[in-house]
Amino acid sequence: MASSLSDIRAELIAAMSNNTPGLAATDELCATCVGLAGVDGAALSVVYRGASRGTFGSSSEASRRLDEYQFTFGEGPCLDAVATREAVLVPNLDSPRERRWPLLRGALLDDGVRGVFALPVMVTSVCVGALDLFRSAPGPLEGDDLAVALLAAELATAPLLDLIADAVGVGAHGEDLFESVASGPEHAAELDRVEVHQATGMLIAALDVDATEALVRLRAHAITTGQTASQVARAIVERRLMLETDGRAGARDGSP
Repeated sequence: MASSLSDIRAELIAAMSNNTPGLAATDELCATCVGLAGVDGAALSVVYRGASRGTFGSSSEASRRLDEYQFTFGEGPCLDAVATREAVLVPNLDSPRERRWPLLRGALLDDGVRGVFALPVMVTSVCVGALDLFRSAPGPLEGDDLAVALLAAELATAPLLDLIADAVGVGAHGEDLFESVASGPEHAAELDRVEVHQATGMLIAALDVDATEALVRLRAHAITTGQTASQVARAIVERRLMLETDGRAGARDGSP
C-alpha cells in the first residue's frame, strides 16, 4: 500500500471535514473511497428492521440509483450485510454459480455492474446500514482495497451520528438511538426518498389501504414497469400517475 492506513484514515476524515456534516460529508466519503479502494461507485445504505430506508450518501447519481434498486426489490447485499453483520463480497454477479438476489442481479447487470460488495456499518451495538461498493469489471475486493473499504465503513458512522444527534439528542441508546431517524418521516429528506413517503401517504388516502400495503403496491408497480420506487413515487407526487384501487389496471396516467 503506497500510503499507510493512518494516512488513508486522515484523508477520508479530511474529505468529510471539508463538507457540511450529514449528507454532503457522506457523499464526499463515498467519492474518496472510490478513488482509494479501486471501485467505480459507492453508496451508504441505511437499513432498519430488515428494510432499506434510504441512501445516506453516494459517490454519484449512478451509485445512488444502484442503491435504490435494493430498496425497490427488497433484496441485496446491503440487507444481507446488516442481517449477518458480516461483509458480503460478490466479485462476479455474472457467474453461473451466483444465484442470490435474482431481481437485483438482473438490474445491476443491465447497468453494467459486475462486482458488488457490502460492508456493515455499526452505531454503538446496532448495525444501521452498509457501505455498498460497485465495480464495472469482475474481480475480488481484497488486500489493500478491502482494508480501505473497511476503514470507510467504520468512518461512515460519524455523519450518521451527526444525523442521529440532531434527531434524538443526547441520552438515547440501542435501537432507540436510530429508530427516530430510520422510521420518522421528518428525517426522510436527509435519507433521500422523501418522495416515497409522500407517495405512500397519497396511496393510503386514495386506495384506502395501510402504509405497508401502499408501499407494496408502489414497489410492485416499479418492478413490473422497470423503474425504481423513487421514479414511480415521483410520478405519483407530481400527479402524473395513480395506482388503481383494484390493482388490475395497474395505473392511469394524467392529472386527476
